[in-house]
Formats: sequence, structure tokens, C-alpha cells
Amino acid sequence: MGWLLPAGGLLLTLALWWLATAPELGASPLAARFSPAATWDATLALAATNELWPHTVDSLRRVVVGLVLALAVGVPIGLLVGVSRTFERSTTATFQFLRMISPLSWMPLAVMALGIGDAPVYFLLAFAAVWPIALNVAAGVHAIDPRWQRLARSLAARRLEVLIGIVIPAIVGHLLTGVRLAIGLIWVVLVPAEMLGVQAGLGYFILDTRDRMAYGELMAVILFIGLLGYLLDLAARLAHRAWDRRD
Repeated sequence: MGWLLPAGGLLLTLALWWLATAPELGASPLAARFSPAATWDATLALAATNELWPHTVDSLRRVVVGLVLALAVGVPIGLLVGVSRTFERSTTATFQFLRMISPLSWMPLAVMALGIGDAPVYFLLAFAAVWPIALNVAAGVHAIDPRWQRLARSLAARRLEVLIGIVIPAIVGHLLTGVRLAIGLIWVVLVPAEMLGVQAGLGYFILDTRDRMAYGELMAVILFIGLLGYLLDLAARLAHRAWDRRD
């Protein structure tokens, strides 16, 4: 019975959407083109033509590349912040300052430096995702019981052995939390980032539907983006839950 409240919330949202776009209730002809019925018809048409899938594949590829880049940069930074007080004190102010800059504000500089295409999109996605990963990894290192590290040193364990045997297993839960937050940020930044001159992707397709005044398709793509984002977040939550339940 736990599904009743979520289902009720969705039905209420659908009813409000219909009320806001119903011509019978005074909605404008333009608003009616965003109605649930128009969106459903557009969704069926898109599903029949498979037009949306190549754009979806391109967007997901960019998400994966951006996340991998963020992991490649964020995990080492987080480990350094966690294990080195000197590094932490010398970089915290800088990292916090950069973290508070909207990734989208780098769009003009990214295009100037990297040109048109995938490269600036990768940069923006990685910049958005690197901070939750780095901060959560650092928090994971700080949360390690120092007695484990003292025990390892007493057994003459080398730093690499401590890193592999103690630190990395201890931070996986925090890292998965950072990945989940990073995916959310990447997904928010993705659509406007794909308006940087790329020729495929969900963000590009939204601009294309706007230019064609295919407003039913536009609304269908918006909902599809929401569904994909929900599924990505669900996958991250399930991975975190599976790790927490390990033996």
C-alpha cells in the first residue's frame, strides 16, 4: 500500500496540469498545445519513429564521460584533503569558492577555450560533478576510526597498503553518496550545456522542437528527461543501498 501516496501525488499533478492547459477552463490556445493529451500524442509519435533514442544515447554518453572525468579528478582531491591537513588548509578556501560558481557561468569561457562540440560539455559536466565527489570522499576519510590506521602502522603497513586495505573500503559509502549528488548536478547542467552548438542530445532536441513549434514534443521530451533523471538517481540509490547491506 506504500504506492498509494506517490500515485496520488502524480495524479494530482496530472490534474493540475490538465486544468492549466484546458481551453474549456480559459487556457489560451498556446497553453493548450502543452496539454497532457497533446503531450501523449507526441510521445506516441516519438516512440513510433525512434527519433528520440539517438539523442538519448548521446546525452547518456556525455553523462558517463563527465562523471568519469569528475571521479578521476575528485577522488584524488578528496583523498588528499582527507589525509593531509596541510593540503586541506591550503585548498579549502579555493575549493569552496570554485564550488559556489555556477557551472553554467563557465559556458562562454568553455566555448572560447575548447571550441564547439562535446569538449566544453564534458568540461561543464565534470566541473559540476567534481565537488560533491571530492567533498564526500574527504568526509569519508575523516570518518575513518584512527585506531585502524594506528594498528596498520604498528604492523609496519606501507602507505599504499593502508590506502588499499583501509581507506578505500572505508570511503566507498561516502563516494556513492557523492556520485549520487554528482549525477543530479550533471543531469541539471546537461540540457543547457547541450545548447552549446552540439548537433545531438536531449538539450539540442528541446531547441529543435521549440524552433519547429512542436510544443507537444517539447513537453514530451521534458517529461522524458525527468524520467531518465529519476532512473539514474534510482540506480545510484540502489547501488548505495546494496553497499550498505553487504556482509
